[in-house]
Amino acid sequence: MDGVRFCILLARAFFSIAFSFALFGEKVRVASFNLQNYLIMDRVVDGKWRKNYPKPEKEKRALRAILKEVDADVVAFQEIGERPFLNELWMDLNVTKGPVYPHAIWMPAGDPEEVRHLALFSKIPFSSIKMLHDIDFPYFDGRQTPDRGVLEVTFNSNGTKWKLLNLHLKSKWTERKDDPDASIRREREARAIRDYLRKSNPPESNPQYLVVGDFNDHRNSSTLRRFLEVNDTPLTSMVPCEDSRGHRWTHHWAKADSYSRFDYILATPPMLKKLVVDSAKIVDGPDSVLASDHRMIYADFQF
Repeated sequence: MDGVRFCILLARAFFSIAFSFALFGEKVRVASFNLQNYLIMDRVVDGKWRKNYPKPEKEKRALRAILKEVDADVVAFQEIGERPFLNELWMDLNVTKGPVYPHAIWMPAGDPEEVRHLALFSKIPFSSIKMLHDIDFPYFDGRQTPDRGVLEVTFNSNGTKWKLLNLHLKSKWTERKDDPDASIRREREARAIRDYLRKSNPPESNPQYLVVGDFNDHRNSSTLRRFLEVNDTPLTSMVPCEDSRGHRWTHHWAKADSYSRFDYILATPPMLKKLVVDSAKIVDGPDSVLASDHRMIYADFQF
């Protein structure tokens, strides 16, 4: 084949791919995964108490298998340790035949005593990154900020600018007897983040963003309601993730043998229109039992 003919065929192929891309758009798979203490801590391993022990390798293998199976374009993490732990996970995924994530973010918690941090892997580049630690709220006789902060990342997919906010709200463990299950603090935390979103992305501007992560509360809680609407104005909707059996729990507390839905993907009305039908899933199977006490959630969005 002569060089001119080869160039013509190559150009035709390129324009065919470009036309198909423009016609069908770009599909982005977004996932959220609480890794359950991917760090060094005192823990029980195989029935024995271990001090200053890393996340067991069998758990790491299971979560890597899930990440490879789901093959998300953007995956938000909660409960990752210091930056070296994220580097370890990145190397394990990128050096082997797993998904390649050229872009990674590690965000330190706002509370210096907090050992669980936020992070994100992405196959698509970021337009901007914000690590929000200065969102504060009143709490009894003082003011507080979200212990882990909020990670806000902006993307551009097929000409559409959209944002993802990764968060991990206060757990149900409480330091105060006058705030059982830390429900008051968690609601105040949610309200403050909601107010930031309303100010930076007014509902009347038809903002396109997702709020994902571990909310540590139920779907009918005041914590979740703060994100869903304000003064009868809809802000976001819950993306209806479910597993292969139609179950929607995402967290298993082994001590009480209880199952709860704590992890969510919340989408603004314009983003919800981009949700691919039947794409919202909760990962089940043997690896999900080993990897974490949370199950990964994910959904596809068409731009």
